[in-house]
Amino acid sequence: MPDQKKQAPVHQQSILVIDDEEIVRALLRNILEREGYRVVDAHEGNEGIKQFRENPTDLVITDLIMPGKEGIETIRDLRHEFPHVKIIAVSGGGRIGPESYLKMAKGVGALRTLSKPFDRLELLKVIREVMEMDV
Repeated sequence: MPDQKKQAPVHQQSILVIDDEEIVRALLRNILEREGYRVVDAHEGNEGIKQFRENPTDLVITDLIMPGKEGIETIRDLRHEFPHVKIIAVSGGGRIGPESYLKMAKGVGALRTLSKPFDRLELLKVIREVMEMDV
């Protein structure tokens, strides 16, 4: 039998999805896992930050309008505690529309933003761009 060399394990990129809507988390998990990402999720900001502290991921995707700790505060707190965290903010709007929330998210540290609804290809393109960034 030929000498078989063990290959070093390839790092599977991981993404933390924070969104209060279970259906959105499930949809994102499905899309991302099919692309080979390891996905963990949280239903609001406090839970997301706790999970990130315990097991940091390569990227965080967070909704902005959530009960409990909302997205702007979550981004600010993550960026303060983990200056090099890569964050994508997503929002469907609310009373003032998604553009205002997404602009605020960039102001506190989101590297990219997406307005809901977004499509699979748009999401994957933004993820690849952010994953390649040096923060």
